[in-house]
Amino acid sequence: MSLAPYGRLLRLPGVLPLVLVSFVARIPHAMTGVVLTLHVVGPLGQGYGRAGLVAAAMTVGVAIGSPWRGRRVDRLGLRRALVPSVVVESAVWLVAPRLGYEALLVAAVVAGAFLVPVFSVVRQSLSVLVPPEQQRTAYALDSVGTELTFMLAPTVGVLVATQVSTSVALTVIGVSTVGAGLLLMWFDPPTRSAGTAPGAPPAGPRQRVLTPGLLVVLAAASTAALVLNGTDVGIVAALRGWGHESAVGWMIALWCVGSVVGGLVYGAGRRELHPLVLVAALGVATVPAAFAQTQAQLAVAVVVAGLPCAAALSSINASLVRAVPEHRRGEVMGWSGTANTVGAAMGAPVVGAVIDGFGPWSGFAAAGGAGVLLALGGLAVLTAARRRAAVGRAGAAGSAPDGGAGQGDALPAGPAPLPGATGPAASAPVPAGAARAVPAAAGVVPTPVPVGADDVAVRPQEDVAR
Repeated sequence: MSLAPYGRLLRLPGVLPLVLVSFVARIPHAMTGVVLTLHVVGPLGQGYGRAGLVAAAMTVGVAIGSPWRGRRVDRLGLRRALVPSVVVESAVWLVAPRLGYEALLVAAVVAGAFLVPVFSVVRQSLSVLVPPEQQRTAYALDSVGTELTFMLAPTVGVLVATQVSTSVALTVIGVSTVGAGLLLMWFDPPTRSAGTAPGAPPAGPRQRVLTPGLLVVLAAASTAALVLNGTDVGIVAALRGWGHESAVGWMIALWCVGSVVGGLVYGAGRRELHPLVLVAALGVATVPAAFAQTQAQLAVAVVVAGLPCAAALSSINASLVRAVPEHRRGEVMGWSGTANTVGAAMGAPVVGAVIDGFGPWSGFAAAGGAGVLLALGGLAVLTAARRRAAVGRAGAAGSAPDGGAGQGDALPAGPAPLPGATGPAASAPVPAGAARAVPAAAGVVPTPVPVGADDVAVRPQEDVAR
């Protein structure tokens, strides 16, 4: 594996500072889940199912607030859009350690609704700073950076929660969340191309954002979030059941190591896979952790479980930014946040309830199995829809009055490649005068990477945010 594509990427103007700022700004979000879980099952004396409900409450807030915050970034610019988040987050996390369980549920919703949109802003900024032919590598690096954050932040959170108190850990989250918002406001990464000011969209009819193709990618995002949040709860439950609660931080760090390795390999390669394929691989890789009987076995299992993680997330993000025009990317990244929170809202409480009923081992089986079933179901539905569309086009061509070849003729019947497919199926020549069949999920732009794509001359471009 050559790391040369990453070197060329980091030499682009503005990319390296954005990567460093995003690493720091994501730390509070990365420690929130594990600290909330420890606070609910510890000082508040609740079970893992109820701890999952707090995580779900926060994700509901994110689902409500993400599209709204994304539209504010598109229309007002980053600094003005972040002001409400900084103000509200400071108030919520100041009082959160003093709340009972029911009040904490409400506070979690509010915190989610006004969450500083670090992830979406960074991804939106990458789409501006990085040319299209290098964006797959850029999003893989972004996912790897996210995993590195998740290696550090949960360890710090668990250390503070177990060695000091969960109340202090929640306060640290609040202070660092506000700090992340102020850091982004100071750095102010670009979210629109040079010469394009935030504000009203271009003249003409308003485009529909949630196309069928985009919905497929959002479904992949939800499924990935379900698997990841369920695995997070499973790790905490397994180690707590063995009496090794303090090992949660480094176990999650090992999980992230696997993701870093997988993400670097995927980003340096030349083949891009459909997001649902990678999400199915993520589910398959998670299931073996259910059979771990010791810390050492679990350590190996979580490294394996992490291998498809960054690759799946980078594929999802790359597909999202190519599916919509630039002036709607903030909103679409907001919908991506909503999709993630829907998956997390399902994953954390469902897996937590399964653990309460069957034991810690069952959490990994439930998370991984659900991910595989949902991803394969999505691929089956997508394939069936494309076949029906191909049959319809073939029938329409066959009923043409002259019965001959013409401008509206479809290609010969055959399996339609998935978006992003490469190889003979994707590059087959189209007969002269024939119309190339358009995939049913036309909202997802195919993302093949041509040979030599990483050898293009470096040129400045735009941004990507979470």
